Amino acid sequence: MHLHTTEALLLDIVDLHDYDRIVTFLTRERGKKRGVARGARRKYSRFGGQLQPLAKVVVTWFEKQDRELVRIRSVELERSARRLQQDLEGILLGSYLADHMLEFAQENEASDYFFRLLDTTLEALMEGVDRQLATRYYEAWMLRLAGIFPPPRECPQCGRDLAGGGVLPSHGEGVVCGSCAAPGPAALTLTPETLDFLRRIGRESLRTLDQRPPGAAVLEVVEKLCARVRRRFLQRELRSYRVIRETLNSVES
Repeated sequence: MHLHTTEALLLDIVDLHDYDRIVTFLTRERGKKRGVARGARRKYSRFGGQLQPLAKVVVTWFEKQDRELVRIRSVELERSARRLQQDLEGILLGSYLADHMLEFAQENEASDYFFRLLDTTLEALMEGVDRQLATRYYEAWMLRLAGIFPPPRECPQCGRDLAGGGVLPSHGEGVVCGSCAAPGPAALTLTPETLDFLRRIGRESLRTLDQRPPGAAVLEVVEKLCARVRRRFLQRELRSYRVIRETLNSVES
């Protein structure tokens, strides 16, 4: 049995039996882990107040080889995410961010880039960065880190520069130029402004982008682009994304 202690971000917390909880957390060194916090549901548990969704913590756990679940010994809160989750939109957004990590981060594999992405995005959100901007930034970087985001610089078919705009075909995996794009009503057109923003995501921090954000129309197209690429890769949609769209649509109507 090995003992580990490291910083972690709490992704998911679910009840187990009468007194315990199963906690999924993300670490830099060992990727995604799932463990049992025994007695976490008891009134005077040593975990009291520490197991908060998306909190940044220091977690200590015991791990046995070939065991699916580790045994969590202690959790010490470093940063709460409650400022983000003070309204319905923030709660839904938090679930959506975590859902990406639950899907894309791998167990027992170093995940420094994934950890930094979620950590800095949460920090920026709690400092007041625009939520739509932060979400689009997070989606694009998640897909980049997963190796499935279409490069926004040149057409993969003819090599032509995409400075004048591009198209994501309805059944395509990459952004191509207008000359190489197959005609179709479901194709997604990307304006030069949209592609410029995607290139900015690759070289600027979220806080820097927030100082000169793109317009709402650009963010809307980036959302559609990320959703299409993600669905094509996963062969389904994230449950949290469906919940966000359905909830916000019902509120607006």
